[in-house]
Amino acid sequence: MAAKTSTEEREKSRKIGALVALWPFVRPYRPLLVAAILALVLTACVSLVLPIAVRRVVDGFETSAEALLDEYFLAALLIAALMAVGTGLRYYLVTRLGERVVADIRKSVFDRVIALSPAFYERIMTGEVLSRITTDTTLILSVIGSSVSIALRNLLILTGGLVLLFFTSAKLSALVLLIVPVVIVPIIVLGRRLRRLSRENQDWIAASSGNASEALSAVQTVQSYTHEARSRAAFAEVTERSFRAARTRIGVRAAMTVIVILLVFTGIVGVLWIGARDVRADLMSVGELVQFVIYAVMVAGSVAALSEIWGELQRAAGATERLVELLTVTDSVTDPDDATEALQPVRGAIAFEDVRFAYPARPLTPALDGVTFRVTPGETVALVGPSGAGKSTIIQLLLRFYDPQSGTIRLDGTDLAAMSRAEFRRHIALVPQDPVIFAASARENIRFGRPDASDAEVEAAARAAAAHTFLGELPEGYDTYLGERGVMLSGGQKQRIAIARAILRDAPVLLLDEATSALDAESEQLVQQAVDRLAQGRTTLIVAHRLATVKKADRIMVFEAGRIVATGTHDALVAEGGLYARLASLQFTAGMAAE
Repeated sequence: MAAKTSTEEREKSRKIGALVALWPFVRPYRPLLVAAILALVLTACVSLVLPIAVRRVVDGFETSAEALLDEYFLAALLIAALMAVGTGLRYYLVTRLGERVVADIRKSVFDRVIALSPAFYERIMTGEVLSRITTDTTLILSVIGSSVSIALRNLLILTGGLVLLFFTSAKLSALVLLIVPVVIVPIIVLGRRLRRLSRENQDWIAASSGNASEALSAVQTVQSYTHEARSRAAFAEVTERSFRAARTRIGVRAAMTVIVILLVFTGIVGVLWIGARDVRADLMSVGELVQFVIYAVMVAGSVAALSEIWGELQRAAGATERLVELLTVTDSVTDPDDATEALQPVRGAIAFEDVRFAYPARPLTPALDGVTFRVTPGETVALVGPSGAGKSTIIQLLLRFYDPQSGTIRLDGTDLAAMSRAEFRRHIALVPQDPVIFAASARENIRFGRPDASDAEVEAAARAAAAHTFLGELPEGYDTYLGERGVMLSGGQKQRIAIARAILRDAPVLLLDEATSALDAESEQLVQQAVDRLAQGRTTLIVAHRLATVKKADRIMVFEAGRIVATGTHDALVAEGGLYARLASLQFTAGMAAE
């Protein structure tokens, strides 16, 4: 998605004003913010007083009052100490505030994206979302924890320094002010371009992260097809584009810094030349000229610092916009404000009423075309048919990962769209076609089905799913770490853990999406027996290509091209002929030939 972001979209950036979106995250910590601002004002004020102390010391050399000279040096030392303490306090408060705010932003963004429907992830890569949560928030941390405070401090020094410059020498100060418009123009002009380049740079970084995430998550497939070179080339291309965007951004920022500093110090040197002539003409003292020089350097340094920080603020503004996009994205599936609670106890009656649905990525290709059926509580119904017929789509809609374009889906007579998703999903157990194994122990993976389950209940579920034996053979038994996505397990072992997870959930509705597809014959028989026991008293929907696993179903629905073309028992459908009979003939004949 990042790679496809157009220039026009990038130019829609709300400039530096996008940082206002961070205020809701800062607001809860206003006492800390006020304390940080007070420390910042203290250090700025002390910095502005220091040149006056220096002037007193310099002019003090011309007096014979030794005690007065000692007092000036002591005052300068105290001011320096006060500035050191204030600076340390400011650093602590501002950095702590930045870390706290960024932690809250990360949690808020994750809380949002973890609840978004799968339709959202059809439009954006997971790697880009992770990039926004990490890279973009790191940028914001640098701004809140450093750049903003430095910017405010330099702004105070710039303002106070200009005022004190006038008190020191109105003539020289007027000459300094002539330089300001000349300096501001390149900051504004180059700053606009810098903002666009910063957004482009962040987009390519996100694209790079997404590319790497996709390749690494499928590393075995990449290696088995010897696509390492292609993957390296693709990642290198995206990374190089990110580097080129960064190089351009750095070049613009460097040019802006050179121009600003050159203009500022050229002007100041000219002004000081005039001041030196005034000292020789006794129009001002040496101490006053030193004081003016220090203030002029402070003002010039503040302008230069602000020009650099402006670039950081522009980058942070772009990062903030990208995070706000995630926080404010409109989800295609939402919970109603006045959600209805599921009837208690949940019986498991399911009804699809003239449901029509097409996936967002394929809006012109209907996945379901006017599907209507009812499943009574405790009934086991199998969904069969060729690939792409709409079987798994039934599971997707029943879990309300998507909403149909028309029609109604009910649980115990209540429209799913009228309930919160968490309310009805807790009454459903799912065994997906591609079982998900988390980077945790085997015990914790099974306990995912019911977090409050005891160890004994976890092991009982594993036994029922024919997983106890192989889990007991692992190095640390149930406490063995299974690795990312369960890399140390076979496909069949992963599926048995997923089945154990569903058994542990003990929900009234059971959804099995090709639950035994990766099992060997012996394990399939054991799991099938466990599923048969589990299905008793529960509403069970079984999606299957292997018809041998659904022969005992109470009812079989045959799907083709998004429609139900036949319904009945195995024997009745075989006798009826048609699609199911052809599929059964192919599978069972092939099975006999294999034997």
